[in-house]
Amino acid sequence: MKVKVLSRNPDDYVRETKLDIQRVPRNYDPALHPFEVNREYIRALNATKLERVFAKPFLTSLDGHRDGVNCMAKHTKSLSTLLSGSCDGEVKMWDLTKRECVRTLQAHEGFVRGIVVGYCGTFFYTTGDDKTIKKWKMEAPGYGEEEEPLNTILGKTVFTGLDHHRKDGVFATCGQQVDIWDEQRSTPIRSFTWGVDSFSCIRFNPVETELLASCASDRSIVLYDMRESAPLKKVIMTMRSNTLCWNPMEAYHFTCSNEDYNLYTYDMRYLKRPVTVHMDHVSAVLDVDYSPTGKEFVSASFDKTIRIFLKDGGHSREVYHTKRMQHVICVKWSADNKYILSGSDEMNIRLWKANAAEKLGVLAPRERRATNYSQKLKEKYQHHPQVRRIARHRHLPKNIHHQSKELRVMRESRQRKERNVLIHSKPGSVPFVSEREKHVVTVVK
Repeated sequence: MKVKVLSRNPDDYVRETKLDIQRVPRNYDPALHPFEVNREYIRALNATKLERVFAKPFLTSLDGHRDGVNCMAKHTKSLSTLLSGSCDGEVKMWDLTKRECVRTLQAHEGFVRGIVVGYCGTFFYTTGDDKTIKKWKMEAPGYGEEEEPLNTILGKTVFTGLDHHRKDGVFATCGQQVDIWDEQRSTPIRSFTWGVDSFSCIRFNPVETELLASCASDRSIVLYDMRESAPLKKVIMTMRSNTLCWNPMEAYHFTCSNEDYNLYTYDMRYLKRPVTVHMDHVSAVLDVDYSPTGKEFVSASFDKTIRIFLKDGGHSREVYHTKRMQHVICVKWSADNKYILSGSDEMNIRLWKANAAEKLGVLAPRERRATNYSQKLKEKYQHHPQVRRIARHRHLPKNIHHQSKELRVMRESRQRKERNVLIHSKPGSVPFVSEREKHVVTVVK
């Protein structure tokens, strides 16, 4: 005789302690869950609304400078150390965990034009309007010792930019020409010129470490290879670029901030047209910095806002502003991908969250699972009209809102005019020029 026995394993339904959640057996057969999509959609909608409710990106303000913050530098080895230079020649070192200034030094007469930390993290360089490059120890001087630079190099002209090689004891400056310096020597080991009266920014490539790029005053972006004796090539744009930043994950891509309110991402192998045009700012873009993942970058603008863009997105995913923040001059993305630092005209450095609604601190396993589930739901339903409308909405200051509206009307009017000219012209007589190609004048090799 056959006996059928029902057997259940207590591990499947009995809690280990009274504090645990009740275990519920679930059958995932879709036939048993006809309203799953409806339920998920409501959850995605609620998750999107909650994200906007909890979006509080501003963390703290670091005040102490007596003039506008002109440049900042991240420490190469420490996440909590930040260096900042102001327009009165003062350099401050900040401890971001304590949110306080730990060291102040009067480095230059006039503006501090550039700060960069050496690749080993034991020293840093500053340059200013007094035509000097100074090397400083990262450790504060001992009791009774004076604050003196380790080395001072006097140049012939004002240096406007500074950057350090990622692996070697080499750094680069720009001013009336681009100079490559060895740490052990007081004269440049190589100089590059290309008929330009001044440069505003110089950056080493973090991946292909022998490559550099600079922004020049003749509206061009010039590329160099340290192994060559002359510059590689340059792209001339319709308006001047202020700064640029290389993508730390894609060796050939860089993004430049321009005076025409846009940012342009280029592939250095093909400079005839930018890969992407990033538009949303309503005034000149003054600085740009990539996240360590290379997927996003942050831009600072004269319109008193900071915007976060995806590297291949034409419009910003986030905009940060406060009532007190004036023209934002410099911006940095922290090396742990969690924070953004901005320095502005009104003498403050502000610390922001890179993800506005992110909860800081240690998350419990349940919280982490719930956050990941909500994130996946938002990604799944991101194109639904209601979800998209809530996720995209940002409150802007009145003047920026009106300016962006005005710029949009002007752009649409211009496109309409071009379209009409194209329609009413003889076929082939008026060439079609795409939005990306409009901003490039020529490429010189």
